[in-house]
Amino acid sequence: MSTMFRSLAGINYRLWFAGALVSNIGTWMHRTAQDWYVLTELTDNDAAAVGFTMALQFGPALLIGPFAGIIVDRMHGRRLLAMTQSAQALLALGLGLLMVTGTAELWMVYALALALGVVTAVEAPARQTFVGELVSRDDLPNAVALNSTSFNGARLIGPGIAGLLTALIGAGWVVLLNVLTFAAMLTALALLRRDKLHPIEKLGRGRGQLREGIRYVARRGDLLIVFVMVFLVGAFAMNFAIFTATMARVEFDRGAGEFGLLSSILAIGSMSGALLSARRERPRLRTIVLASLGLAASMGAAALMPTFELFAIALVPVGFAALTMITAANSYVQTTTRPTIRGRVMALYLTIFLGSVPIGAPLMGLIANELGARWAIAGGAIASLLAAVAAVLWMRSTKSLRIRRGLDGDRWWRLRVRYDGDDYERRMRDLETATQEIAIVEAGSRRG
Repeated sequence: MSTMFRSLAGINYRLWFAGALVSNIGTWMHRTAQDWYVLTELTDNDAAAVGFTMALQFGPALLIGPFAGIIVDRMHGRRLLAMTQSAQALLALGLGLLMVTGTAELWMVYALALALGVVTAVEAPARQTFVGELVSRDDLPNAVALNSTSFNGARLIGPGIAGLLTALIGAGWVVLLNVLTFAAMLTALALLRRDKLHPIEKLGRGRGQLREGIRYVARRGDLLIVFVMVFLVGAFAMNFAIFTATMARVEFDRGAGEFGLLSSILAIGSMSGALLSARRERPRLRTIVLASLGLAASMGAAALMPTFELFAIALVPVGFAALTMITAANSYVQTTTRPTIRGRVMALYLTIFLGSVPIGAPLMGLIANELGARWAIAGGAIASLLAAVAAVLWMRSTKSLRIRRGLDGDRWWRLRVRYDGDDYERRMRDLETATQEIAIVEAGSRRG
């Protein structure tokens, strides 16, 4: 099997990948159909209402996301995912029935979006972390890239399918179709072979576990800058549902079919970025920075396109850059984080990524309402540029990274790692091993 898909050689990862891809696409179909329904059926093209719906759906991650990481590090992944997937299916069923029967009101959609956001705040880090139990350590970077490709690719593919199906059968039936996609993930979880899993040691109950995760991230300057970049891009640039819906409906006076077409074209670029990400042996900080610059340039160009056709073409590089950046960031955080604390770190990462939506989406919706969709897209371009600039300034100013490790319970040692470009990410992954070796040498020195 090629390097790009080597993780799929294992039966467990093949089952997982298939189930996750179907489930992820269904989730984004749900969200897109819901947003279109709010925009066209429950309001008079009110982009701010769409932004508020997105805020309710992603907002809980800001409040409970960090605590969700403790749950992920404590509970067995299969059991937790089965519980959250079942809860999401029930919520989708309720919303779909309300929409199909014509009894849905705006406050009902808000309430169900909020409930779904609560469940997603726990499910998202569990899903991201569980991939570490499916493959060996050598295949983890590739598995993380493919898993991130599934998650983020579905974010761009699902809306395209939803837009087309909304035009054919209606938004309510699209949400009900999402209920069926949860069966794919539940079936995959049931079929996983226990003897081929790579269990991660689970966290026992104790105090200060959330603070430990926060301190770990705070000591990692590279993770902090990735978090800043993901926040800026997630909050202001990746509001594609708002951008494509308002451009199709308001700017170009098109319907649901054209809205779906825009989302599908966006997905073409996203899948190209996904495949390129899976080919990389390891994620790099420079990839994240370059992709952010590319996203800024491509969104700026898209905002200037005068016709529907040219705007559609301009969305291809937008999708490519967006997925490349987010996949690289996700992979970088996972593969450079210690397994026993990965759940908490990924929960913090997803708190920033998903929690940025309730901050940025309403603002982008208001900008689209007051100034037009083009200015909203331009705002996303500016945010992506600022993210890249912040990373470049950090990389230029940071001469070393200091990591503290406890020794004998009362002494602290500092390991100093020089920043040297391409080798930086490799050194970060090997940092814990190097620290342990230093501790062994020092202990032997004292005994001598």
